[in-house]
Formats: sequence, C-alpha cells, structure tokens
Amino acid sequence: QVHLVESGGGMVQAGDSLRLSCKFSAGSGRFFRNYEMAWFRRGPGKDRDFVAAIRYNGGSTDYADSVQGRFTISRDNTDDTLYLQMDNLIPEDTAVYYCAANLMTMSRSPAQYDNWGQGTQVTVSS
Repeated sequence: QVHLVESGGGMVQAGDSLRLSCKFSAGSGRFFRNYEMAWFRRGPGKDRDFVAAIRYNGGSTDYADSVQGRFTISRDNTDDTLYLQMDNLIPEDTAVYYCAANLMTMSRSPAQYDNWGQGTQVTVSS
C-alpha cells in the first residue's frame, strides 16, 4: 500500500511563493523511484484539475498551461519526496492540492492515478 502525505500549503498574497511537499511511503517492494508522480488541484466548486507531472526518474515534466512558467515540479528519489515550487501565485491558484502516484504512465488524467494524498490547502488573496 502506498501512502502520500502533502504539506506546505497556506495562506499567501498574490505574487508570493509556496513550496509544497509530498512524502511517499509504502510497503515492502514498492519504491518511490519507480512511480510516475503528479500534482492535481481542486478549486472551490471545480473539478480536480491537472497541475504538473514528472517521470519516475525526473527526466521529463509536463505542466498545465495555467501554471507553465510559474510552477516547477521536482522530486528527490533519495528522500522519497515530490515537490511543487509555486511562484508568482495568483488568486486563481486557490485550491486543495493533491499529489498522486502510479506505476504505469505520466498522465494528465486523474483516472490514471491510483494513489492519492489527502491534500493541502493553498489560499491566495489579492
């Protein structure tokens, strides 16, 4: 079983930065370095939307158009942790942010991910 725990959310003003973390833990035989990872978010009254994804080895990344150039996804396979650096935040970034993991593919579709964290709230005021 895979366990994901997000942290780093908070309340900030427009233009500020935040860094989210997602700590991975799992049972025997399951290793963070084998998993494709992603961040999704759910804003007030909205569906869960793709934010960013990263290959198991960090060799490739993908970003939603809305965050391209402002957010950076990264991972530390020696520490089993996924990160999302969020710069120049805007009120539209207000959401609960979730990390997700799967063994098969780096994808923008939440349906491809079978392991989810509980989420961390990010609130951006104008």
